[in-house]
Amino acid sequence: MNKKTFFILEKIENKRFPYRLTIIQGNKILLSLRVQEKWPGQKGHIFCVREKENFILKKENIIEKVPILYLKRLGKRLVMALDREMRKRCDFLFLKKKYKTKEGEYEQIFWRTEQGLKQNKPKVKLTTYYHDTLNIIIDSNERYPWKFPKAIISKRKLPIGDYALEDNGEILGVVERKTFENVIHEFSQMANFHQHLVNLKAYKNSALVIEENYSDFLNENKIKYYSSSYMLKAIAELYAYHSDLTIVFAGNRKLANEWTYRYFEALKSHKEDVPHFKIAEIMEDYKPSQKKEDIYLEIKNKIKNEFPESFKFSYLKKNLIMYQSTNLEKY
Repeated sequence: MNKKTFFILEKIENKRFPYRLTIIQGNKILLSLRVQEKWPGQKGHIFCVREKENFILKKENIIEKVPILYLKRLGKRLVMALDREMRKRCDFLFLKKKYKTKEGEYEQIFWRTEQGLKQNKPKVKLTTYYHDTLNIIIDSNERYPWKFPKAIISKRKLPIGDYALEDNGEILGVVERKTFENVIHEFSQMANFHQHLVNLKAYKNSALVIEENYSDFLNENKIKYYSSSYMLKAIAELYAYHSDLTIVFAGNRKLANEWTYRYFEALKSHKEDVPHFKIAEIMEDYKPSQKKEDIYLEIKNKIKNEFPESFKFSYLKKNLIMYQSTNLEKY
């Protein structure tokens, strides 16, 4: 059962930190911070300290309680979106700093908003630079493979995809390469192509990289047997059915090759960018709520895959009521 996650702000008796911000899922507190203001204003950020004392949430002290749409780690940031129209996006930056006059480290936490970051434009650098050697696997069936001169290359049969990033025996990411002709062929057997992409998504980090521009699939002189309307619908279907898959129209072979190398580089760097221990704890405990829309897709698939070709309304009503009684409680 998926438990809802809430953002709770309450008033506390503390002159320096008069508010407490708590992220709670079910009865489990994922994060609790003492903060100086109710919401980061134009200055861009609020300095926070972690609540180390045991406490009880008191209804009379709660200023607001808002459902959280998602929590996500981006490097040293914990990104959050609230389920409301205004003041809904923010992040928490967790840093460790070395003491200047003694050994050891201390913690710094900043609560920041999207608008505040835009106005203040803090100086930041990319964290996904990787300067070591990558281990890239090329599928043994790949003809005329891409070149990765800075990487250690091995060739073997991959379960899915054409290129994979390996680290200590673990596959970190997989890329499926498609030429213009490959895509046209796949569009002639869409059911099989969809299943292939579902298998590709078995890996957490996966991408479909196409060595062509999107506009080329609308060129009547190139697509020949298909109309541009069919191409538009087929491509749109890929994005609609596989919203959790990265699909890239790279333009040509060289750019597709370069995009894949940089993608693998970023994946390796992200893995080695060890998060602040508190972010790691939160993400380990946090269980994302299933989207409301998902249940309608589940019902549609159940009717499509499990129901007989013809049935009466009473059959539909009976089976969906039984289905809802066992599945809707998740929401």
